[in-house]
Amino acid sequence: MPEFTAAPAGAHPIHSARLVEPRTVTLLVPGDLALRTGGYGYDRAIVAGLRELGWRVDVVLLDGSFPRPTAAARAHAVQALAALPDGALVLADGLAFGAMAVEAEREAARLAFVALVHHPLADETGLDAETARAFAASERRALACTRGVVVTSHATARRLSTFGVDARRVAVVMPGTASAPAAHGTRSTGGADSDVPVELLCVATLVPRKGHDVLFTALARLRHLSWHLTCAGSLTLHPPTAAALQEQLRALQIADRVTLVGDLDAAALAAAYDRADIFVLATRHEGYGMAVAEAVAHGLPVVSTATGAIPELVDGTGGAIVPMDDPEALAEALAPLVGDDGARARAMAGARARRDTLPRWAESTQAMAHALTRFAADGSLQR
Repeated sequence: MPEFTAAPAGAHPIHSARLVEPRTVTLLVPGDLALRTGGYGYDRAIVAGLRELGWRVDVVLLDGSFPRPTAAARAHAVQALAALPDGALVLADGLAFGAMAVEAEREAARLAFVALVHHPLADETGLDAETARAFAASERRALACTRGVVVTSHATARRLSTFGVDARRVAVVMPGTASAPAAHGTRSTGGADSDVPVELLCVATLVPRKGHDVLFTALARLRHLSWHLTCAGSLTLHPPTAAALQEQLRALQIADRVTLVGDLDAAALAAAYDRADIFVLATRHEGYGMAVAEAVAHGLPVVSTATGAIPELVDGTGGAIVPMDDPEALAEALAPLVGDDGARARAMAGARARRDTLPRWAESTQAMAHALTRFAADGSLQR
């Protein structure tokens, strides 16, 4: 993993209408960049890729309370922005930037903001109506302060039209996918009569948006089939959800067939993909669907929902796309893949044919560099 260092705090800058220097960008991101989520993984890969292309990338870490910042977090964000020289190109992760309307408006004439929006804050699952409206209003104001907006899928680009963002100011930079070996699975040598359960894998932080509750309800309908589910993803980012899901497993009487392993490091996660026979994700919303792309890279059949870029990643031969919040449809899609080795083998062949068509990180980094250069050069697009 590349080393990330905070940008140095310089002296009070002299106003300049031009960028400080070409091929230099400051990434503004909240919390811990090492967190194992798709959004932070995207940020890490883009930083590393830009540096390989010869860019200077400074990383400024904001408080992890964003997008619901404390007063101290806001004060720190104000200081961090003030420390940047006039004309600095700032790539601001939307997890913080969408909640920084006041700060962005204060600095918009001095700094060249480019927002990185994985998905709008208001689209997070579980928000009450008042909070969603507040997030939407703040993000609309913040985005109006940018020279451009980078999004990770065409679906998010379309969504931003409702925030008043001119399509000319939007660049789609999809995540790359690292090359990966085809998964061996648990049934590769057991044959059709194997007593080994079919291994299902879900890679997602335990938060309401990821739909684990729907997945568990669906799997309870398939208790007559032989399967085991491994859920890889943080159990601590939203403790109420983790506790509720553990109680749900007990109530459904499938706790002995589902293992919540928490966050996995790169080696352990690769091993989990290698053991898997099917990947499943009942997510309610994705900006892109990086875990799905990673599953396809391992040649796994995928059953997931129609959000983000997932329908583009999973074609009709490599798995199934089902409606959100529909455990019955999810169970119906999973049943033949779990219960029929032949059906699963055909889906696996479809997934493996899709592997070589996935975008790579080198392409994504080049696209990001192009977008940043374009937005930095075209000051006329600001506001």
